[in-house]
Order: sequence, then structure tokens, then C-alpha cells
Amino acid sequence: MTPPIRQARVPRLPVDEAKAAADEAGVPNYMAELAIFQVLLNHPSLARAVNDLLATMLWHGALDSRLRELVIMRIGWLTASDYEWTQHWRVALGLGVSAEDLLGVRDWRAYRGFGPVERAVLAATDDVVRDGAVSAESWAACARELSDRAVLIELVTAIGAWRMIASILHSLEVPLEDGVESWPPDGRAPV
Repeated sequence: MTPPIRQARVPRLPVDEAKAAADEAGVPNYMAELAIFQVLLNHPSLARAVNDLLATMLWHGALDSRLRELVIMRIGWLTASDYEWTQHWRVALGLGVSAEDLLGVRDWRAYRGFGPVERAVLAATDDVVRDGAVSAESWAACARELSDRAVLIELVTAIGAWRMIASILHSLEVPLEDGVESWPPDGRAPV
């Protein structure tokens, strides 16, 4: 017998129902195995739109994948989004981002492993999470380090999109998937 699914504020669809909804909505079938999509697929057309936005940046993006994952991890840390941190810990490691760099986003100003490009991108991330927009100072640093317009647009879009995801996760109280360890690698959550 399948163990009961921990519930969010909007019930998670069982995997078979989520996969059927994903197929109908045009969302890749494997996304239905994630708790966030088991919730979002209660609204299939919205789930597709969210998936399309994120997938564009994840699989077809102009922004360097390492920088994108550092942004996502920083958002997960700043917003205390266990789900976002935990999911992207695995994604980032799979893309070759070092565990040291991932942990470095917790206190990136003190971490010596980041250079000017990472510092610019992480400052912009902090600005958006804190103030809702990239400051003039952070924008100038990002423009200096990432001169391509498409990359700059995608950076701001990535920060906004994953900030939105953190809000959705918190608001709908989406739990981690069953059996997934919280706050890798050390179980330490933000204070």
C-alpha cells in the first residue's frame, strides 16, 4: 500500500492523477513526481505556464547554469524555502556546482570562493528579495560582468521567477517529497 501523501493547503494529487493532468496540460510527465507540481496540477493550465517559464531558463537559458543555481539557492536561503533549497541542491550538484559554492550563498559576502560576477548576481538577488527590484549599484555591476542583454533580462527574470516559486511554496505549504532530507547537506536552516 502506498504511504499517505503529506498535504499542502491545496491537496497534492496522487502521482497517477498528477501524471494524467500533466499529460493533458502538456507538462512533462516526470514533473508530476514533484510535490510542487502535484499541487499546481490542480490548475493544469497554470501548471503548464509555470513549467514553461522555468523550463525555458533551466534547459534553454542564456544565463550560465551555475549562476542561475546560485541565484536559486540564495533565494531559497533568504526566504527560508526548504523545498527550493533542497530541490536545487540536487539540481546544482548535478550540474557540477560545488557544495562549497552552494553553501557559500548562505553568507556570500564573507565567502572567498566567489568573484565579481557571482557577487554582482548575488547582490542583485538580495536586492530583489529585499526591495522588489535590482538597485542601480547592483545593476551596474551585473551589466559590467554580464554584458549580453538577453543574459541580463534572463537574470532578472530568473530572480523574479524563483522568488515567485518560493512564495507559492510557502503560501500553499508545499511539503518536501516523502523521504527527502531537509536542508542538505547539514540540516541547517536559516535563522
